[in-house]
Amino acid sequence: MTLMQGTEQEIVEYLLAAEKEKREIEKITTNYPSLTFEQAYEIQQKLIERKKQEGLRRIGVKLGLTSKAKQEMMGVHEAIYGYLMDDMLAPEWETLKFSEFIHPKAEPEIAFLIEEDIQGTSVTAEDILRVTKYVAPAIEIIDSRYLDFKFTLVDVVADNCSSSKFIVGNKWVSPETLNLKEIGVYMSKNSEVATVGSSAAVLGHPATAVAWAVNKLGEKGLGLKKGDIVLSGAITEAISFQSGDTIVAQFADLGSVSFSCN
Repeated sequence: MTLMQGTEQEIVEYLLAAEKEKREIEKITTNYPSLTFEQAYEIQQKLIERKKQEGLRRIGVKLGLTSKAKQEMMGVHEAIYGYLMDDMLAPEWETLKFSEFIHPKAEPEIAFLIEEDIQGTSVTAEDILRVTKYVAPAIEIIDSRYLDFKFTLVDVVADNCSSSKFIVGNKWVSPETLNLKEIGVYMSKNSEVATVGSSAAVLGHPATAVAWAVNKLGEKGLGLKKGDIVLSGAITEAISFQSGDTIVAQFADLGSVSFSCN
């Protein structure tokens, strides 16, 4: 199936309107069942360009499906990526408004703070660690616009991988001082532990996941820029939350990050 230029733009406007209006929509593969991953990434890119036209700024990249177990369950062989825009970064000290979401979920991740441009198609985890100034605890809030949080992977890629908000903790640590492969994490909701995991769940090592993203971007002549934030992928399952909830993610050797919602 070949999508016409106008059709791609119609899908972009469809997704963008749903995000702005905080409303659920039918997944796009209902009308375009043959949509491919390549086409979905093209739609995603046009969605980001549309946001830039409205004055938003790209500040990084996010990874999804970085768990091998999750990939096998979903029948895919690699991760997915999307972009972080400046309006997605939420200060830890500010209470989030639940009215800004549809059906949000929180997941703990390790954020990489990049100090040098990096681009290519043979980038390694070691290369990523070399250009990473700090790592920090983070929580990503995913919030698909699709009805009942049901979609195919093609749908989610087109919709910028369910991007919504993210919070970065205030403890920034040099990756040289950590064993990033074995960072234990637990996430609690209202003081009750909800999920437990290890950073090894992220493609064996979070830096491996970031390297994968750089190599995929490199295929399109793109890469990471100095100052970028990269969310390396969920360490545990995502948990739902409601107005009045407080979520805390505690990372061994990295401290904690939290948010409250009203």
